[in-house]
Amino acid sequence: MELFSDKRFLRVIHSYERQLAKILALLLAVVIGFATFELLLQSGVKVVQWQTDWFDGSLIKLLDRLLLIFIALEVLQNVTAYLRDQVVQIELVLLTALTAVARKVIVLPPGTDNKAPLMAGFGLIVVGLAAAYWLIRKAGQGANRSLDVEDLPPRQP
Repeated sequence: MELFSDKRFLRVIHSYERQLAKILALLLAVVIGFATFELLLQSGVKVVQWQTDWFDGSLIKLLDRLLLIFIALEVLQNVTAYLRDQVVQIELVLLTALTAVARKVIVLPPGTDNKAPLMAGFGLIVVGLAAAYWLIRKAGQGANRSLDVEDLPPRQP
């Protein structure tokens, strides 16, 4: 029964995954576009009207929104990399996670530094993600490194 063969089934599932990833990438691109437009519009109005004191928390909100858009762009890069290479690129995923954690640390409200467990948790997350990223990079360098003649052990007679 050719209709339900493993090859055909896997081909259909793979095609479905790719189409779904394309739809999600398109949706994410639209959302990023609208979010960027809204951010530019709101910030532009505040600048033109001299309506805000940037040091009353507005600057932190602006940075929060900017970083959120950058994270969304990185997620879009992850999806497009998946569509292009048909593999999840773990380096991009780890960089996106590091950016997301950095965003949370940057926009912490005042007084949060008194919460030791929270700060320790953020520290552990950053160290863990950075270590994972370093290990992946190190493994990638070893796999991509070409073997030179000088690297070979000397021949024994």
